[in-house]
Order: sequence, then C-alpha cells, then structure tokens
Amino acid sequence: MNSMGEQEPSLRLNKFLALQLGISRREADNLISSSRITIDGQQAELGARFKDGANILLDGESISTKKKEYTYILLNKPTGYVCSRKKQGDNETIYSLLPKEFNELKPVGRLDKDSSGVLLLTNDGDFAFQMTHPKFYKNKEYIVELDIALEPLHQQMIADFGINLEDGKSQLGLIRLDDSRKKWRVIMREGRNRQIRRTFAALGYKVKKLHREIFGSYQLEDDLKKGEYKITIKK
Repeated sequence: MNSMGEQEPSLRLNKFLALQLGISRREADNLISSSRITIDGQQAELGARFKDGANILLDGESISTKKKEYTYILLNKPTGYVCSRKKQGDNETIYSLLPKEFNELKPVGRLDKDSSGVLLLTNDGDFAFQMTHPKFYKNKEYIVELDIALEPLHQQMIADFGINLEDGKSQLGLIRLDDSRKKWRVIMREGRNRQIRRTFAALGYKVKKLHREIFGSYQLEDDLKKGEYKITIKK
C-alpha cells in the first residue's frame, strides 16, 4: 500500500510480457526498449509496473490480461534433430516430431544435433527463465561417452579445478560408470553452448555420445522412447 492507500501495481511489465507471450524476460525487455509496448497510451519504460485493468499494447495491438493457457512438453530428443524452426541441411528440426499446434513452443535451453535426451518446450516464459538462469541452480545430468579413457589427472582438473574456456571456467561433476574410463555421468548447473563437448575437447578428448537424463526435477522415464513426448497443459 502507498501513502494514499492505493494498492501497488500487481506485476512487473517484463514478467507479464514473458508470461503472456511465452518469451524470456530479456526478450520482453527488448520489446520495451524498442518502444513497441504502451501502457494506457503511454510509452512503456524498462522497469515499468502496471495496475490490473491497464490497456497494454504490443505494436498497437492489445495483449490480453486474462490468464493464458500454458503448455509444457518433455521430449526424448533423438540425435540428428536440431533445436531450430528451420532444417539445417538434411537435419530435421525437433518440431517435426511434434503436432503442428505445438510449433510455437520454445525449447527451454537446447541440445545440439548430436545430443539426445530430455528437452523441455513451453510457451511459459517465466518457467523457461527459472529453468535456465544460473541463479536457480537447476542440475542437469548427462551420460557421456568419450573416444578414449579419461586420465585420472584430467578427471581431477575437470571436477576439482575447472577448465578455462573462451567464455569462462567450466567445472563439471564426474562419476565413472565403467572400468574403461570412457563412460561418465556428468553433472552441471550451467548450460553454456556445447560446454561439455568443449570442456573435454580442451584436454584432447572427443565426446562420442551425450545423452541428458535429468534437467532439474524432470527426467526421462523408461517408457518414453526416443522421439516420444509427454504434454502437460495448465490454465
């Protein structure tokens, strides 16, 4: 409550846009800074808040203030599919595995063409933000197979000290899965572009297989085959 007894605005504008449009808060901020959003006829500014019943327009068109229906998909992504809307060469996109009505959903993080496993898609921008921003500490677990045995010294370097990459240090949790020292469970909180592959490559190893089993509280179930998915819809 303010000094006049009026209730404070109920929601930050960028959060509202993210929820309504199924985009990230950064993308919402870009819409605001690009002068594409108005509130009750006034140009919106970064950091703006609004009251219930405000008329919010994107490019002059109204954005409904009614609660949106949100869709969440857990896909067991096979290798060979790209996380984009357009084919890349002969490689199909993940959307070819889904009904057309879900083509507007956005991946929550990505898996590269040669990786498989848990991939989430949604139109809930707030959910995507909480699943991907480092401050929320969402563990991801992968089964990784290397081309040659991982040296104990290199295991220690990766797990205890981290490897310096061009975009910062990469430190991964490692659990050995067999005596060959080629197969590992990799645990990480970040998710930078091809981070696991680049970490091992920096020490001379090639990742032959990368399969994500767990993403936060989501994990693959035994009955979900490659290319299959499960859908949850919330209002």
